[in-house]
Amino acid sequence: MTRLLHHTELSVIVPVRNEAAGLAGLFRNLADQQEVELELVLCDGGSTDGTAEQARQLAQSAPFPVTIVETEPGRGNQLNTGAATATATWLLFLHADSHFPDPLSFRRSLDYLAAARDAAPNALLAGRFALRFRRQETAPSFAYHYYECKARLDRPECSHGDQGLLMERKTFAAIGPFLTTLPMLAETRLADTIRQRGKLLLLPAEIATSARRFETEGLAARQALNAIIMNFAAQGWEPFFRELPSLYRHQDEAGKLQLRPILKRLGESIRDLTPRERQALWQGTGRYIRDNAWQLAFALDALRSFHGNLPPGAGTTTCLDVYDRHLDRITDNAAGRWLAALLARIWLRRGTD
Repeated sequence: MTRLLHHTELSVIVPVRNEAAGLAGLFRNLADQQEVELELVLCDGGSTDGTAEQARQLAQSAPFPVTIVETEPGRGNQLNTGAATATATWLLFLHADSHFPDPLSFRRSLDYLAAARDAAPNALLAGRFALRFRRQETAPSFAYHYYECKARLDRPECSHGDQGLLMERKTFAAIGPFLTTLPMLAETRLADTIRQRGKLLLLPAEIATSARRFETEGLAARQALNAIIMNFAAQGWEPFFRELPSLYRHQDEAGKLQLRPILKRLGESIRDLTPRERQALWQGTGRYIRDNAWQLAFALDALRSFHGNLPPGAGTTTCLDVYDRHLDRITDNAAGRWLAALLARIWLRRGTD
């Protein structure tokens, strides 16, 4: 471990694995942040491309202290190690490929959270940034616009690691640590814990995160797999996740995502269940899909803002409001859940044909 001790206001904690090529950009962007004393804590989870060595070289000329920790792989484990290593009062958990266009992003966000804490000193508060994707393709894309809009909503499973998570150390101590058994859901689960026990605020700054995984794997396939992951994680179905490590590749190993083999293996795992277990699994799946059907209504609102050339989150959520007031109650019953489960079974069967 390489460590330079320094009293700082903000610890930026970044888990890395084979990120040597992008480290210089991360260091430059952090150096651009003004009116904040920060340190960078890099948690290397087994890089083989010289990430740690590159970080040590960059640290020599960085205008902030740098700590490099080599730890066991796994996103949750790396994040927890970073939190234990950090020295500052405020913790920012960040992806290595994230970028802040505004040099006052940290200052404004820290002040915003501090004011919210002063107004509610007993509340558990944390913040996430308004998401923008950095893409190689410059043409407007409704799909990316939709996910940028969705990331601004204060709803379960709408906040992920690509938005960053900012909180005081005492808040992390109260709601942490990060989940280590499902590393791909570490930040999402912690964000939802904050929502359940306190408030997860939208910070007054944008974060631009690389869309490289979506561009490499395919946006539709990756989001379909993400939905499958979230569904079975909500049900705690362990057989699927025992298979997942061989199906979920780290960013540096990612290629075009082939969804059909995953769906085929999923179908086989479901068929291996007893009739009672299958019924419970499909009931849970129907409940999960029904509970997330609001996204169809919200997509109409996002489409309206997209065609109106409005920034993500701008405008009203008319369709979503109507859904929440009326349609949600109409479908929140056994028939609505079974219909959702039936549609999921049809989709799975068509995906493996």
